[in-house]
Amino acid sequence: MWTKDKILTLDQLPAKLAEWRAAGRAVVFTNGCFDLLHLGHVDYLEQAHHLGGALVVGLNTDASVSCLKPGRPLQDEQARARILASLAFVDAVVLFGEPTPRALIEAVRPDVLVKGDDYAIDGIVGHEFVLNNGGQVLTVPLVPGYSTSRIVEKIRRGA
Repeated sequence: MWTKDKILTLDQLPAKLAEWRAAGRAVVFTNGCFDLLHLGHVDYLEQAHHLGGALVVGLNTDASVSCLKPGRPLQDEQARARILASLAFVDAVVLFGEPTPRALIEAVRPDVLVKGDDYAIDGIVGHEFVLNNGGQVLTVPLVPGYSTSRIVEKIRRGA
């Protein structure tokens, strides 16, 4: 499978979800900007994958990243999507442009919604929807010292 084939539209997603569920694979969902992929991202996404059978990553569009983080993204959405899709433990990448992934979470109806442990469960967007539909909301530990902001700052300092 080509990495670009793992980048799905919202219209393509239901068929893929049905296929995974028919095969007995639990669907895990997470989201983010993933501007500069680093060890923290890789570890986080790999842990998320192991919480189920198919990992769907909601990826902020360039416009939504710009609203959340002025001066970003550093890489465009297609580059970020292809890089994420190249990871063996990422099964699908779906772009979303809304301020939060709530609508995408409702479309996916994940068995497991996951974020890093820098979030409290009740602060995770979509947690009530997932819990009310019989799913789980979990956090996974993050690798200390890794963040895109930290890497950008280090580059700016010339370190």
